[in-house]
Amino acid sequence: MSAKDKLVFSASPHLKDKGTVSTAMRDVFIALMPVTAAAIYFFRWYAVFTIAVALTTAVLTELLFRRIMNKKPSLNDWSALLTGLFVALLFTASAAWWTVAIATFLAVGIAKELMGGLGWNLFNPALFGRVVVILLAPVLAYVNGWLAPLSANLGPIDSITQATPLAMLHMGSGDLPSLGRLFVGFPAGAMSEVSPLLLLIGAGYLLYRGHISWRIPAAILGTVVVLTAILGQNPIYHIATGGIMIGAFFMATDWVTSPFTARGKLIFGVGIGVLIVVFRLGLPPTEGVAFSILIMNAFVPLIERKTARPQFGHIKAVPVPMADNK
Repeated sequence: MSAKDKLVFSASPHLKDKGTVSTAMRDVFIALMPVTAAAIYFFRWYAVFTIAVALTTAVLTELLFRRIMNKKPSLNDWSALLTGLFVALLFTASAAWWTVAIATFLAVGIAKELMGGLGWNLFNPALFGRVVVILLAPVLAYVNGWLAPLSANLGPIDSITQATPLAMLHMGSGDLPSLGRLFVGFPAGAMSEVSPLLLLIGAGYLLYRGHISWRIPAAILGTVVVLTAILGQNPIYHIATGGIMIGAFFMATDWVTSPFTARGKLIFGVGIGVLIVVFRLGLPPTEGVAFSILIMNAFVPLIERKTARPQFGHIKAVPVPMADNK
Protein backbone atom coordinates (compact mmCIF):
# COMPACT_ATOMS: atom_id res chain seq x y z
CA MET A 1 0.00 0.00 0.00
CA SER A 2 1.41 3.39 -0.99
CA ALA A 3 1.62 6.30 1.41
CA LYS A 4 -1.18 8.17 -0.37
CA ASP A 5 -3.56 5.23 0.15
CA LYS A 6 -3.11 5.11 3.92
CA LEU A 7 -5.87 6.35 6.19
CA VAL A 8 -4.94 9.28 8.40
CA PHE A 9 -6.59 9.53 11.81
CA SER A 10 -6.81 12.85 13.63
CA ALA A 11 -8.88 14.44 16.37
CA SER A 12 -11.84 16.64 15.51
CA PRO A 13 -12.62 19.19 14.21
CA HIS A 14 -12.12 17.85 10.70
CA LEU A 15 -13.65 20.88 8.94
CA LYS A 16 -11.37 23.84 9.47
CA ASP A 17 -11.39 27.47 8.46
CA LYS A 18 -8.60 30.01 8.21
CA GLY A 19 -10.61 32.51 10.23
CA THR A 20 -9.72 33.17 13.86
CA VAL A 21 -11.51 34.77 16.79
CA SER A 22 -9.28 37.83 16.59
CA THR A 23 -10.00 38.19 12.86
CA ALA A 24 -13.75 38.02 13.45
CA MET A 25 -13.61 40.51 16.32
CA ARG A 26 -11.50 42.85 14.25
CA ASP A 27 -14.01 42.64 11.40
CA VAL A 28 -16.84 43.63 13.75
CA PHE A 29 -14.68 46.52 14.96
CA ILE A 30 -14.20 47.58 11.33
CA ALA A 31 -17.95 47.26 10.67
CA LEU A 32 -18.62 49.74 13.47
CA MET A 33 -16.25 52.35 12.07
CA PRO A 34 -18.80 54.07 9.77
CA VAL A 35 -21.28 54.81 12.57
CA THR A 36 -18.42 55.65 14.93
CA ALA A 37 -17.09 58.18 12.42
CA ALA A 38 -20.58 59.69 12.11
CA ALA A 39 -20.85 59.99 15.89
CA ILE A 40 -17.49 61.78 16.00
CA TYR A 41 -18.63 64.06 13.17
CA PHE A 42 -21.79 65.07 15.04
CA PHE A 43 -20.50 65.14 18.62
CA ARG A 44 -16.81 66.00 18.06
CA TRP A 45 -14.55 65.70 21.11
CA TYR A 46 -17.34 64.44 23.35
CA ALA A 47 -17.62 61.29 21.22
CA VAL A 48 -13.84 60.88 21.07
CA PHE A 49 -13.55 61.27 24.85
CA THR A 50 -16.41 58.85 25.63
CA ILE A 51 -15.00 56.20 23.28
CA ALA A 52 -11.51 56.66 24.72
CA VAL A 53 -12.82 56.21 28.28
CA ALA A 54 -14.64 53.01 27.33
CA LEU A 55 -11.69 51.51 25.43
CA THR A 56 -9.21 52.37 28.18
CA THR A 57 -11.50 50.96 30.89
CA ALA A 58 -12.05 47.78 28.87
CA VAL A 59 -8.31 47.16 28.52
CA LEU A 60 -7.52 47.90 32.17
CA THR A 61 -10.45 45.79 33.40
CA GLU A 62 -9.40 42.76 31.39
CA LEU A 63 -5.79 43.08 32.58
CA LEU A 64 -6.97 43.39 36.19
CA PHE A 65 -9.34 40.42 36.14
CA ARG A 66 -6.89 38.25 34.22
CA ARG A 67 -4.22 39.04 36.81
CA ILE A 68 -6.57 38.23 39.70
CA MET A 69 -7.65 34.96 38.06
CA ASN A 70 -4.06 33.98 37.17
CA LYS A 71 -4.77 33.98 33.45
CA LYS A 72 -2.71 35.35 30.62
CA PRO A 73 -3.93 38.63 29.06
CA SER A 74 -5.91 38.11 25.87
CA LEU A 75 -6.07 41.63 24.46
CA ASN A 76 -4.88 40.37 21.10
CA ASP A 77 -8.26 38.71 20.49
CA TRP A 78 -9.87 42.19 20.30
CA SER A 79 -12.83 41.11 22.48
CA ALA A 80 -12.19 43.64 25.24
CA LEU A 81 -11.69 46.51 22.78
CA LEU A 82 -14.82 45.55 20.88
CA THR A 83 -16.86 45.39 24.09
CA GLY A 84 -15.56 48.81 25.08
CA LEU A 85 -16.54 50.31 21.72
CA PHE A 86 -20.00 48.76 21.93
CA VAL A 87 -20.54 50.18 25.42
CA ALA A 88 -19.47 53.66 24.29
CA LEU A 89 -21.84 53.61 21.31
CA LEU A 90 -24.75 52.64 23.57
CA PHE A 91 -24.39 55.93 25.46
CA THR A 92 -25.00 59.51 24.45
CA ALA A 93 -21.80 61.41 23.71
CA SER A 94 -22.42 63.75 26.64
CA ALA A 95 -22.95 60.96 29.19
CA ALA A 96 -20.94 61.24 32.40
CA TRP A 97 -17.60 59.55 31.75
CA TRP A 98 -17.66 57.64 35.05
CA THR A 99 -21.02 56.11 34.08
CA VAL A 100 -19.47 54.86 30.84
CA ALA A 101 -16.48 53.54 32.81
CA ILE A 102 -18.72 51.67 35.26
CA ALA A 103 -20.74 50.10 32.44
CA THR A 104 -17.55 49.00 30.69
CA PHE A 105 -16.11 47.58 33.91
CA LEU A 106 -19.28 45.55 34.47
CA ALA A 107 -19.34 44.40 30.84
CA VAL A 108 -15.75 43.19 30.66
CA GLY A 109 -15.14 42.23 34.28
CA ILE A 110 -18.45 40.69 35.33
CA ALA A 111 -20.34 39.63 32.19
CA LYS A 112 -17.23 38.44 30.33
CA GLU A 113 -14.33 37.47 32.58
CA LEU A 114 -16.20 36.20 35.66
CA MET A 115 -18.52 34.20 33.42
CA GLY A 116 -15.54 32.18 32.22
CA GLY A 117 -14.04 34.45 29.61
CA LEU A 118 -14.64 34.78 25.89
CA GLY A 119 -17.05 32.13 24.63
CA TRP A 120 -18.64 31.32 27.99
CA ASN A 121 -20.78 34.36 28.75
CA LEU A 122 -24.55 33.85 28.82
CA PHE A 123 -25.44 37.52 28.30
CA ASN A 124 -24.12 40.03 25.79
CA PRO A 125 -21.45 41.84 27.86
CA ALA A 126 -21.98 45.35 26.47
CA LEU A 127 -25.75 45.20 26.92
CA PHE A 128 -25.31 43.74 30.39
CA GLY A 129 -23.15 46.69 31.44
CA ARG A 130 -25.54 49.22 29.91
CA VAL A 131 -28.66 47.73 31.50
CA VAL A 132 -27.09 47.43 34.97
CA VAL A 133 -26.19 51.11 34.80
CA ILE A 134 -29.79 51.91 33.88
CA LEU A 135 -31.05 49.89 36.84
CA LEU A 136 -28.56 51.65 39.12
CA ALA A 137 -29.63 55.09 37.88
CA PRO A 138 -30.88 56.32 41.32
CA VAL A 139 -27.55 55.42 42.93
CA LEU A 140 -25.52 56.89 40.08
CA ALA A 141 -27.54 60.10 40.24
CA TYR A 142 -26.31 60.54 43.81
CA VAL A 143 -22.73 59.76 42.76
CA ASN A 144 -22.99 62.19 39.84
CA GLY A 145 -23.66 64.97 42.32
CA TRP A 146 -20.29 64.32 43.96
CA LEU A 147 -18.37 63.81 40.74
CA ALA A 148 -19.91 66.67 38.76
CA PRO A 149 -16.81 68.87 39.18
CA LEU A 150 -14.84 66.19 37.32
CA SER A 151 -17.02 66.47 34.22
CA ALA A 152 -15.21 67.10 30.96
CA ASN A 153 -16.07 70.42 29.33
CA LEU A 154 -15.06 69.99 25.70
CA GLY A 155 -16.91 72.95 24.26
CA PRO A 156 -20.31 73.23 22.52
CA ILE A 157 -21.84 70.01 21.27
CA ASP A 158 -23.61 69.72 17.92
CA SER A 159 -26.70 67.83 19.00
CA ILE A 160 -30.45 68.04 18.89
CA THR A 161 -31.54 69.25 22.32
CA GLN A 162 -35.17 68.17 21.99
CA ALA A 163 -36.48 64.72 22.89
CA THR A 164 -35.05 61.76 20.98
CA PRO A 165 -37.01 60.51 17.95
CA LEU A 166 -38.02 57.39 19.91
CA ALA A 167 -39.44 59.53 22.73
CA MET A 168 -41.28 61.73 20.24
CA LEU A 169 -42.65 58.65 18.52
CA HIS A 170 -43.88 57.30 21.85
CA MET A 171 -45.56 60.62 22.69
CA GLY A 172 -47.19 60.83 19.26
CA SER A 173 -45.39 64.07 18.47
CA GLY A 174 -45.91 65.52 15.01
CA ASP A 175 -42.46 67.11 14.98
CA LEU A 176 -40.60 63.97 13.99
CA PRO A 177 -37.76 64.51 11.53
CA SER A 178 -38.16 63.22 8.00
CA LEU A 179 -37.44 59.55 7.45
CA GLY A 180 -34.65 60.44 5.03
CA ARG A 181 -32.83 62.58 7.57
CA LEU A 182 -33.48 60.08 10.36
CA PHE A 183 -32.11 57.23 8.25
CA VAL A 184 -29.01 58.98 6.91
CA GLY A 185 -27.90 61.04 9.91
CA PHE A 186 -29.67 62.60 12.88
CA PRO A 187 -27.71 63.67 16.02
CA ALA A 188 -30.00 62.60 18.83
CA GLY A 189 -30.00 59.72 21.28
CA ALA A 190 -27.15 57.26 21.70
CA MET A 191 -24.12 57.49 19.43
CA SER A 192 -25.08 54.22 17.74
CA GLU A 193 -28.42 55.73 16.70
CA VAL A 194 -27.09 58.60 14.60
CA SER A 195 -27.25 56.75 11.26
CA PRO A 196 -29.14 53.50 10.55
CA LEU A 197 -27.73 53.67 7.01
CA LEU A 198 -24.14 53.42 8.24
CA LEU A 199 -25.08 50.56 10.55
CA LEU A 200 -26.54 48.73 7.56
CA ILE A 201 -23.31 49.29 5.63
CA GLY A 202 -21.36 47.76 8.51
CA ALA A 203 -23.85 44.88 8.74
CA GLY A 204 -23.46 44.27 5.02
CA TYR A 205 -19.72 43.88 5.56
CA LEU A 206 -20.30 41.30 8.31
CA LEU A 207 -22.76 39.38 6.14
CA TYR A 208 -20.26 39.40 3.29
CA ARG A 209 -17.55 38.10 5.59
CA GLY A 210 -19.88 35.38 6.85
CA HIS A 211 -19.70 36.45 10.50
CA ILE A 212 -23.45 36.85 11.00
CA SER A 213 -26.58 35.19 9.65
CA TRP A 214 -29.49 37.06 8.08
CA ARG A 215 -32.02 35.05 10.09
CA ILE A 216 -31.85 36.87 13.42
CA PRO A 217 -31.94 40.45 12.01
CA ALA A 218 -34.69 39.50 9.55
CA ALA A 219 -36.77 37.91 12.30
CA ILE A 220 -36.36 40.93 14.60
CA LEU A 221 -37.08 43.58 11.98
CA GLY A 222 -39.90 41.58 10.38
CA THR A 223 -41.61 41.03 13.73
CA VAL A 224 -41.36 44.70 14.69
CA VAL A 225 -42.72 45.79 11.29
CA VAL A 226 -45.68 43.41 11.38
CA LEU A 227 -46.69 44.08 14.99
CA THR A 228 -46.33 47.87 14.83
CA ALA A 229 -48.32 47.95 11.58
CA ILE A 230 -51.09 45.84 13.15
CA LEU A 231 -51.15 48.19 16.17
CA GLY A 232 -51.51 51.27 13.96
CA GLN A 233 -47.94 52.53 14.29
CA ASN A 234 -45.53 53.61 11.57
CA PRO A 235 -43.24 50.57 11.25
CA ILE A 236 -40.52 52.39 9.30
CA TYR A 237 -40.10 55.00 12.03
CA HIS A 238 -39.84 52.23 14.61
CA ILE A 239 -37.12 50.52 12.60
CA ALA A 240 -35.16 53.75 12.13
CA THR A 241 -35.35 54.97 15.75
CA GLY A 242 -33.80 53.72 18.95
CA GLY A 243 -31.26 50.94 19.01
CA ILE A 244 -33.05 48.43 16.79
CA MET A 245 -30.46 48.50 14.01
CA ILE A 246 -27.40 47.99 16.17
CA GLY A 247 -29.34 45.52 18.30
CA ALA A 248 -30.57 43.42 15.36
CA PHE A 249 -27.34 43.27 13.36
CA PHE A 250 -24.58 43.60 15.95
CA MET A 251 -25.88 42.62 19.41
CA ALA A 252 -28.43 39.88 18.86
CA THR A 253 -26.14 38.13 16.37
CA ASP A 254 -23.36 37.72 18.95
CA TRP A 255 -22.03 34.20 18.31
CA VAL A 256 -21.84 33.19 21.97
CA THR A 257 -25.20 34.49 23.21
CA SER A 258 -27.42 33.52 20.24
CA PRO A 259 -28.67 30.11 19.05
CA PHE A 260 -26.62 28.03 16.67
CA THR A 261 -29.41 26.31 14.74
CA ALA A 262 -31.22 28.02 11.87
CA ARG A 263 -34.66 27.44 13.40
CA GLY A 264 -33.38 28.60 16.77
CA LYS A 265 -32.14 31.87 15.26
CA LEU A 266 -35.60 32.60 13.86
CA ILE A 267 -37.31 31.82 17.18
CA PHE A 268 -34.74 33.94 19.01
CA GLY A 269 -35.25 36.88 16.63
CA VAL A 270 -39.05 36.73 16.77
CA GLY A 271 -38.91 36.68 20.58
CA ILE A 272 -36.72 39.79 20.61
CA GLY A 273 -39.01 41.56 18.15
CA VAL A 274 -42.11 40.83 20.23
CA LEU A 275 -40.43 42.08 23.40
CA ILE A 276 -39.23 45.27 21.68
CA VAL A 277 -42.78 46.12 20.66
CA VAL A 278 -44.06 45.35 24.17
CA PHE A 279 -41.42 47.60 25.73
CA ARG A 280 -41.96 50.41 23.24
CA LEU A 281 -45.74 50.52 23.23
CA GLY A 282 -46.48 49.31 26.74
CA LEU A 283 -43.81 51.14 28.74
CA PRO A 284 -42.17 54.57 28.76
CA PRO A 285 -39.39 54.98 26.18
CA THR A 286 -36.35 53.20 27.52
CA GLU A 287 -33.62 50.80 26.42
CA GLY A 288 -36.21 48.29 25.25
CA VAL A 289 -33.90 46.71 22.69
CA ALA A 290 -31.21 46.05 25.30
CA PHE A 291 -33.66 44.51 27.76
CA SER A 292 -35.28 42.42 25.02
CA ILE A 293 -32.00 40.92 23.83
CA LEU A 294 -30.82 40.15 27.37
CA ILE A 295 -34.11 38.45 28.23
CA MET A 296 -33.87 36.25 25.14
CA ASN A 297 -30.19 35.54 25.89
CA ALA A 298 -31.43 33.71 28.99
CA PHE A 299 -33.61 31.45 26.82
CA VAL A 300 -30.86 30.50 24.34
CA PRO A 301 -29.95 27.21 26.11
CA LEU A 302 -33.61 26.16 26.03
CA ILE A 303 -34.00 27.16 22.38
CA GLU A 304 -30.86 25.19 21.53
CA ARG A 305 -32.19 22.06 23.22
CA LYS A 306 -35.57 22.29 21.52
CA THR A 307 -34.14 22.95 18.04
CA ALA A 308 -31.08 20.71 18.20
CA ARG A 309 -30.48 18.54 15.17
CA PRO A 310 -30.93 14.79 15.74
CA GLN A 311 -27.69 12.93 16.32
CA PHE A 312 -26.51 10.66 13.55
CA GLY A 313 -27.60 7.10 14.26
CA HIS A 314 -29.58 8.15 17.36
CA ILE A 315 -32.68 6.07 18.02
CA LYS A 316 -35.31 7.43 20.34
CA ALA A 317 -35.84 5.22 23.35
CA VAL A 318 -39.18 3.45 23.37
CA PRO A 319 -40.61 2.50 26.78
CA VAL A 320 -41.05 -1.23 27.20
CA PRO A 321 -44.37 -2.22 28.82
CA MET A 322 -44.14 -4.08 32.11
CA ALA A 323 -44.76 -7.79 31.83
CA ASP A 324 -48.10 -8.96 33.16
CA ASN A 325 -47.43 -11.47 35.93
CA LYS A 326 -51.02 -12.59 36.10
